[in-house]
Amino acid sequence: MRVTLAKHGGQAAAIQLRLPLKELDTDSLPGNAAAELARLVAAVVPVAEEHRPGRARDAMSYTITVEEDGRSATVLNQSDTTMSPGFAALLRWIESRD
Repeated sequence: MRVTLAKHGGQAAAIQLRLPLKELDTDSLPGNAAAELARLVAAVVPVAEEHRPGRARDAMSYTITVEEDGRSATVLNQSDTTMSPGFAALLRWIESRD
């Protein structure tokens, strides 16, 4: 499984445009990290995206793309104001990886 994170908008939008996408591949992660990533993705993917009212002017938005077996892709889009707890956990985990 390959997971890619892209960030958009927010107060640092110009800086974000210059940063590379964050990419993780379960083939290159230690076994326990690969299993944790798969668990976090599984907790988010089947849940329909919630639409909560309200927008923040400078809110960041996030796109997480999940590719499995190099052929299918699931794209998850949420923002600071619409983020589900499962999406937030997945986002934090991806961002914590170097």
